[in-house]
Amino acid sequence: MGNLEYRHYESGNEEAIVQLWNECLHHDPVTPIRLRNMVLLDANFDPEGLCLAYEDGRLVGAVYAVRRLLPMHGTELEPDNGWIPFFFVAPDRRRQGIGSRLMEEALDFLQRLGRKHVFFSSYAPNYFTPGVDEASYPDGYAFLLKHGFAKLYSPVAMDYSLVRYAAPEDVKRLKRTREDEGYAFRLAQDRDLVDVIRFAADLFNPDWGRAIREGLLRGLPMSAIHVARFEGKLIGFCMHGGYEGVLERFGPFGVAPAHQGKGLGKMMLHDCLSNMRAQGLHGAWFLWTGETTTAGLLYKKLGFQVTRRFHVCRKSF
Repeated sequence: MGNLEYRHYESGNEEAIVQLWNECLHHDPVTPIRLRNMVLLDANFDPEGLCLAYEDGRLVGAVYAVRRLLPMHGTELEPDNGWIPFFFVAPDRRRQGIGSRLMEEALDFLQRLGRKHVFFSSYAPNYFTPGVDEASYPDGYAFLLKHGFAKLYSPVAMDYSLVRYAAPEDVKRLKRTREDEGYAFRLAQDRDLVDVIRFAADLFNPDWGRAIREGLLRGLPMSAIHVARFEGKLIGFCMHGGYEGVLERFGPFGVAPAHQGKGLGKMMLHDCLSNMRAQGLHGAWFLWTGETTTAGLLYKKLGFQVTRRFHVCRKSF
């Protein structure tokens, strides 16, 4: 090994970070634009949290730690929590203590700021994966366990081919029945936006409201958002393209608990899939859900296939 230098992010490191990232995280590559948008422009980004290792001027490792500086809608700053969204070490420099040194520095950064729990990697809004994919990165998962992280749960990613998609006739009939009962289904309009954002953020997840707002500001068309109302009140929504502008990325979507059990979620999901296919899209996918949750079971029943499994991990000081 040459001369090792451990330091924090400095302007000009971006190209080396992207290059090494793509060399190491082969199933999750990034572009310079994604690094810029998801890390450097994140309101919570602190250069001191991006710990880097250089050997004779060559980047050989990185661990990124982040904590909230800006609260999400409907949440506080989560002063007890910190996150490690990514880490990697050059393949030819692994098992030489570089990753351990970087992880120790990243954890020390969070601990000095009073954090009691550190998660890999369920950091909203800017997570690249919800957790570690053991099948893709067995050494990475073992590394987390070695450093005191424990698995909390294992969400899954799912995919659905739209190549031969057609809305099922029974869903069409059920939709007509629900319309006769007073439900209304249509694409979102400007007058729906405040209701949809509040509904998503307050009833389900603050990150969902953010995804809708930022997606529209980024140019997401209103035609990507489906809404359902009952007697004028918003009771459900379904959309695609809300995350990073990727049109084939499905979700989020939700139905008010008082109106669940009537097939509304299934109908809205098929409305969205039909819309996606009409735009020429060949597939729908999402990054995580609980495999045995109500949503996960619905997706599987409709034909979505599990394509990846992640482990959300936590370390407590």
